[in-house]
Order: sequence, then structure tokens, then C-alpha cells
Amino acid sequence: MKKICMKNGMKIIYEYRESDITSFCVAFNAGAEREGKKERGLAHVVEHCIFKGTKKRSEAQINSEFDEIFGFNNAMTNFPYVIYYGTTLSKDFEKGFELYSDIIVNPTFSEEGFEEEKSIICEELTEWKDDKQQFCEDELLKNSFSNIRLKECIIGNEKNIKDFSIDELRKFYKKYYTSDNCVIGIVTSLKEEEVTDIINNYMTLSKREKPSLFDYEYEKNTSGIFTSKMDVKGAVIQYLFPIYKLKDDEIKALRAFNVIFGEGTSSMLYDKIRTKYGLAYDIYSKINNDGGIKLFYIGLGTASENFDKSIEFVNDTICEAKNLKGQFSSDKLLKIEKTMSLKRSLKLERSIQLAKELATYELMYGKAENVYDEVKDINLLNEDYIIEVVRSVLVTPSIQVVKPNK
Repeated sequence: MKKICMKNGMKIIYEYRESDITSFCVAFNAGAEREGKKERGLAHVVEHCIFKGTKKRSEAQINSEFDEIFGFNNAMTNFPYVIYYGTTLSKDFEKGFELYSDIIVNPTFSEEGFEEEKSIICEELTEWKDDKQQFCEDELLKNSFSNIRLKECIIGNEKNIKDFSIDELRKFYKKYYTSDNCVIGIVTSLKEEEVTDIINNYMTLSKREKPSLFDYEYEKNTSGIFTSKMDVKGAVIQYLFPIYKLKDDEIKALRAFNVIFGEGTSSMLYDKIRTKYGLAYDIYSKINNDGGIKLFYIGLGTASENFDKSIEFVNDTICEAKNLKGQFSSDKLLKIEKTMSLKRSLKLERSIQLAKELATYELMYGKAENVYDEVKDINLLNEDYIIEVVRSVLVTPSIQVVKPNK
């Protein structure tokens, strides 16, 4: 892996991989986290409207060329970033990158296309709310926080979406779609010089007029149990614990702990809630360390009459986890590190996933190497340190329950 800083401030994270395909990801610090209070949802609208036409291509031409050149292509707006990514045959990389560059550098943002996409996003918002897991997470975030952007849905709300003007869209694009606010991750067997020449030739964005550092906003959660209802069978329960105060080694310790606590069918949560008591058909815990998010989650689905008992047993398991002994010896940490490394390698085996991770890790942390380093040297941790981190995290949770309407 090599980090290349261009004269215009753009960064390229280049990784050589012997293959006939090339994957790349163009990432901007232009996600929902950058929106003001009256702009909630605007980052996602920009992402949609980017594809509506350029100075030399119509929307139909763009769609046709995507089908012709790409085996995979997509775009996504998250809280900390927006990305445009895809995979081509290596011999077609220049064609593919030129297409994406044209879309990103030269969008026309027509009024007609803008209004079309606003209607589509309102429909997307309806479907988003029909997903009970997503609905539970959105309710959890809304009830856990008071001021930060994280408390509202990434794609915004219907009123905001309908009220946005084309001028607001163009202003947001101009402010954040700049060369020094961009990282490109690429996984390829093409030579470094060839790749950088192509990128430099086509990605001709300007620098910001007034460069500034972007900080992420965090907030202490409101603890307690919150209940919402929707048309579902069974109940969904999600826990949230903020981890924004943890340092890199503490995050690493939490990852090691989570292998034992909530990953897989031999985990503490699965063994107690699913295997022993049969209360959940699905239970997990996970870490989201993305900029502007940084949360530890527990989630499960259960019968609606069992949600009280499920919360009781999850809480019991959390108490047990705070007093673990003998689970993080040197030998066991070596096995945990091996498990984590295997899962990470399987995840990054897909070149498009690796390109995405390299670009977004550099954008969020300034450290693309964290893609590999966050599972490195787990065996050097000690048990007391891991338990200390666990005890600092697993306190005062926000708990969201979604139950059937009836």
C-alpha cells in the first residue's frame, strides 16, 4: 500500500494486487455530518443528482456506459463521507475513471433532474422506514441524542427534501466537492505511474478557497429504555453505548472483547440468549468506529411477549462480561487475533471492499493503514486492560424496543 499526495491536495491510496480487474473508490468528506440543521438530507440529494447528466453526457448515456464498462458500480452517502466506487477490467480502468470523473467534476444539476430525484428520495424514505431493523436504529439514535447530526436519518426528512432549492444543492457541492477534500482508493495490477497519470488527467477538481479542518461532533447519550411501535411481528431490541472517547488501543481491546462477547454462535450473547434460553432468533454485538458515529451496538429480535425477559438476560450477560477472567490469556488472545485476521482478510478479499476501506479510513482518520493495523498485535494486550476498557464502555446504555402495533 502506498499513499500519494497530489499537488492539488487530493490523496491516492494505491494498493497493488495481481488481477485482471481494477477497483476504485472516490471518497469525499461530504456526508451527512457536514450538513447544517436546515440541510438535513442534502448530502444524499447531491449524491443522487450527480448522476443526472454532465456537460457532455445525458443521464441515459451515463447509465448505458456504466452497464458497458463496469462489473459493479454504486454510490453511497454515510454520516462521515460520500463515496462513488466501482470495478472494471483493468484494461477499461481509464474509460471507467473518466466516466466517474466527468460525473463528479462536471454535473449540470438541471432543475428537472433535481425535482425528479427529490421525488425518488421521498419514496426511498418510505421504504427505509418499513425496514424494522433500520426503523429501530433510527428511533434509537433519535432518542439517544439531542443535538448532533447522528440523531436524524441519513437521507433526511420529507419536508426538508421537498423544500431544498437547486441553489442550496449547488452551494453544498461547490463547498465540499474539492480536490483537497477527496481521497481515492485503488486496488489494481496497473503500474502506480499509469494510475496517477490517469487520475491527475481526469479528476480536475479545484481546491477550497478557504481550507478548514472538519471535526466530528459527539454527544453523551441519554440512557434509558425507549419504546416505539410499528406493523411488525415480534419485537426488535437494540442497545447503544458511545465509544468516542476511546483511543486506538482501547478500540483494539474492545474488538478483542467483542469476539468473545457477541460475534458468532459461540459468543456469550448467543450462548445465553439464543442457545440456553431460546429467546432470540438473532443476536449480535458490533462496533462502528466511523467518524461522527463511534458506537458499540447490541441487537436482537425476539417474540413481543419476551422483550422484558430478553433485556434482563442481556443485562445479566453484560454484568458477567465485566468480570471475565481467564478469557484473554496470551494463548487465547493469539486465537482471537487469528480469528479477527481471518474475518478481515475475507472481508477485504473483494477488491472493491478494500478500495472503499482504504479511501474512507484515510478520509476519516488520516490513516489508511488502519485497515490492517486495527487487528494487528491484539496478542500484546493484557486481560486487565481489556476488562478495564469493557467496564468503561458498558455503562448507561440507551435501549430501543420496537413492538407490534397490536
